[in-house]
Amino acid sequence: MAFELPVYHEPDFGASMFRNAPDAQLAEVEMDGVAPEGFHSTSMYPEYFRIGGEWVLAKESRMDSSVVVNDDGTLSVVENRNLKKGQTIVLGRSEDGHEGVYVHTTGFTDPNEAGDDGQFVFRQGRSRETSYARDYDKLVDLLQYEHDNGNVLWVMGPAFAFDYDARRHMQAMIEAGYVNGLQAGNALATHDLEAATLHTALGQDIYTQRSMPGGHHNHLDVINRVRRAGSIPNFIEEQHVDNGIMYALVKNNVPFVLTSSIRDDGPLPEVIANAYEGQTQIRGLVRNATTVICLASMLHTIAVGNITPSFHVMPDGTVRPLYLYAVDAAEFVLNKLQDRGSLSATTIVANVQDFITIVSRGLGVFPE
Repeated sequence: MAFELPVYHEPDFGASMFRNAPDAQLAEVEMDGVAPEGFHSTSMYPEYFRIGGEWVLAKESRMDSSVVVNDDGTLSVVENRNLKKGQTIVLGRSEDGHEGVYVHTTGFTDPNEAGDDGQFVFRQGRSRETSYARDYDKLVDLLQYEHDNGNVLWVMGPAFAFDYDARRHMQAMIEAGYVNGLQAGNALATHDLEAATLHTALGQDIYTQRSMPGGHHNHLDVINRVRRAGSIPNFIEEQHVDNGIMYALVKNNVPFVLTSSIRDDGPLPEVIANAYEGQTQIRGLVRNATTVICLASMLHTIAVGNITPSFHVMPDGTVRPLYLYAVDAAEFVLNKLQDRGSLSATTIVANVQDFITIVSRGLGVFPE
C-alpha cells in the first residue's frame, strides 16, 4: 500500500467555545532575553491564538518558548533568550481556549495508523521484546514518500563511524537522496574521517576491531590535519577522501550541523562551540524537516527532540505531521526522550548498525 499522509483537521472554530473566547492577553517585553510573568510556554502540538478576533496558528513551533505577535498579526515562536525589548508576547497558562489560547492535540487522522475511533495514535513505550517488523516497513514506506515530498533530518551518534557496514550503508543512503540534513557532534565527524583515511576509529580497525599500534593517536592526527586544512571539505579534497558519511554529505551538498561537548578533542573547524548558537543552527535544520531520525546519542536525541514539534506547515499552508524516530540499544535513552514530553516519538530498541542495514536494504540502496 502506498504511503498516505494523515489528514489534518483544524479545530471547529464555528463552535461556541471558540466564537465566545476572548482575545489572548498580550504583554510587552521589558528586557532583552526576559519574558513577562505569566508568558505562554509552547508545546510540540499545533497551537492557535485568538488575535484581533481571529484564531491564528503559530506555524513554526517548538517546546518551551514564547509566542511573539508580529506587527502584521503573524506569530513567531521564539526562545526566551532571544526575546527583544518592545516585542509583544502572548500570556496565558490554560490551553483549552478560554484565555484565547488553544493547544490542538487531536488534529490528525492517519490512514496508516488509525485506531477504531479514527484518532491518530502515535506509538508509545517500547522495549527490546517489542516486534519492530511493521515499524521498519512503515519507515521504509515513509522514507520513500519523503524522498520526493519531504525533508529527512538524521541525528547521529558516533557509533556509525565505528562499524564498517554502518558507514557504507549510511553513505549509500546519503547518495540515494534519503538524507536532507545531518546533526551530530565532533566525534561522529572525527571518527568517520579517521575511518576514511586510516581505516580505524579510536585506533581500532573498523572491520576487524583490532587495536592498531599507536592507534590512539589516529583521531588526534585527523583532527590536526583537518584544522590545518581549514575545513572538512578542504581536508576531503586534499586527502583524496572517497568514502564515508562526511564525504557523502560534502559531495552531495547536504547541510550538516556539528555541535560541541565539553569532552571534545580539537575540535574540528565546523564544530560550533557555543551551545546556544548550536541550538539555533539545529533549529534551522528542524524548520525544514518533515521526518527526524535520531540514532545512538542520548545527548543529541533529547536536544533535537526538544526543538522538534509534532507538525510541519508546508509552503502551501498544508499542515502535516512531523515524524520523529529514535533508535538506541538502550531502552533508558528512549524512555528519557519520552519523559521529556515527546509523545510523538516512535522508538526502536536496536543497535544502529542493524537498523541502518535493514532500512537501506528495504529501500534497495544498500551497497554490494
